[in-house]
Amino acid sequence: MIYWQEVQLHDAARTDAPIGYGIVQPGPYVRNGIPVVAIRDLPTPSLQNIHRSAPSVEASYRRSRVTGNDVLISVKGTTGRVGIVPVGFMGNISRDVARLRLRDEHEPAYWFQMLQSPQAQRTLQQAAVGSTRQELSIGTLKTLSFCCPSRQGQERISAVLSDADQLIEALKQLIVKKQAIKQGMMQDLLTAKTRLPGFNASWRTLEAGDIGTFKGGSGFPIRYQGSVSGRFPFFKVSDMNNSGNELFMSKANNYISDGQRKRMGAVVMPRGAIVFAKVGAAVFLERKRILAQSSCIDNNMAAFILDNSSADVRFVHHVLTNFPLGSLVATGALPSLNGRQLRSIPLTIPADLNEQRAIAAALDDVDNEIGILRQRLTKARDVKHGMMQQLLTGRTRLPVEEGAA
Repeated sequence: MIYWQEVQLHDAARTDAPIGYGIVQPGPYVRNGIPVVAIRDLPTPSLQNIHRSAPSVEASYRRSRVTGNDVLISVKGTTGRVGIVPVGFMGNISRDVARLRLRDEHEPAYWFQMLQSPQAQRTLQQAAVGSTRQELSIGTLKTLSFCCPSRQGQERISAVLSDADQLIEALKQLIVKKQAIKQGMMQDLLTAKTRLPGFNASWRTLEAGDIGTFKGGSGFPIRYQGSVSGRFPFFKVSDMNNSGNELFMSKANNYISDGQRKRMGAVVMPRGAIVFAKVGAAVFLERKRILAQSSCIDNNMAAFILDNSSADVRFVHHVLTNFPLGSLVATGALPSLNGRQLRSIPLTIPADLNEQRAIAAALDDVDNEIGILRQRLTKARDVKHGMMQQLLTGRTRLPVEEGAA
C-alpha cells in the first residue's frame, strides 16, 4: 500500500548530514580547483563552466560538501530555486545554497520534483523573510512540512515526471538545432552564397532608402487610450510582447476610430509595413514585426514601408532580422534612431522579385517548423504542470503494481 504523510525537512534529512547552508565564499577562479555550486548552477550542476575554489579553501569547508543525489535549495537572494546533484559529482556549495541529503526511505528525484511544484514553492516563498534581499533560514527550513507518499510512490511519481522532463529537454534541444539550421540558411541564402534552383539573375547592393521609406509614429494622448475596439489598432512598443504578435502585429491593447485619428493627427501605416522600436532601451531588443493591417504606431516606434514592386516584405524582414539596429545608436543619454541612419542600412537583394519570395518561403518553412516545436514545448510544459498538480498532491494516484508492498 502506498501511503501519504506530511514530512518535515528535518525528519527527511539524514542525521549524519543535517540540512545546512553552504559556507564557501568562492575566491578567484582556479582551473583545477574544487567545484562550488552556486544559485546560477541550479537546477543541475555540471562540471563544465562551474566556479572552482582552491583545494586549500575546500579543506576548510567540509561541512558544505555535496555529492550525488543531494537536493539543493537556494536560500538567499533568489530563494526557492531547486537543484539536484548529479551522481558522480563532488564539490561544495556556496553560502546562498542549502543542502538536503535524504534518508534512505526518501527518493531524491521525487523531492527534486516536489520542491519545484507550485504548492511547495508557495511554502518556500512564504517562509522567506526580507524585503530587498530575501533569506530562508536553516531553522525555518527544517520546520517546513511537505506531503509525500512512501518510497515506492515517490519512485513511481518521479519516474513519470522525469520522463516529462526528458521530453521537454528533447524539444528544447531540437528547437536549438532548428534555429542553428535557420541561421546557416540565412547566412547562405541572404548573401547569395547559395542560390535556389532556377534563379540566376544578378543581385543588387543598395541602401534601405532605395526600396522604401521610413516613417516615425505619432503621439498618443492618454485621453484616447483604453478602447478595445475601433477602426485602427494603435500599437505601442509593449504590444510587441503580446501573444500572437511574435511576427505579425495583429493584437493591440488600444484601438481608435478614424475620427479620433484625425483629431490627434496620427499617421496610418499600411498593412505589410515593418515596425520596430526607435527610441529607448527597446531598440536593443532588436524586435522587428510586420503590420497585419493598416495601423497607427506611437512615437517610440517607426515603420519601414516598402516599394512592393521591387522588394518582398518577408525577404526584407528576414534581412533586417539579421541586421542589429542597435549598432546605429550613437552614445548618448537616450538611445534613438533617426531617418538618415535607417535609410543608409546596407542591403543586398536579388533583382528578381520571385527569387526574393522563394528565399523568404524557404526561411518561413523553417520558422513554421520552429513555431510548431515551440507549441509542442509549451504543451509539454503545461502537461507536466498539470501532472505535478495531480501527482504531487495525491489527487491522482498511480496504479500499484501487483504484489507491491
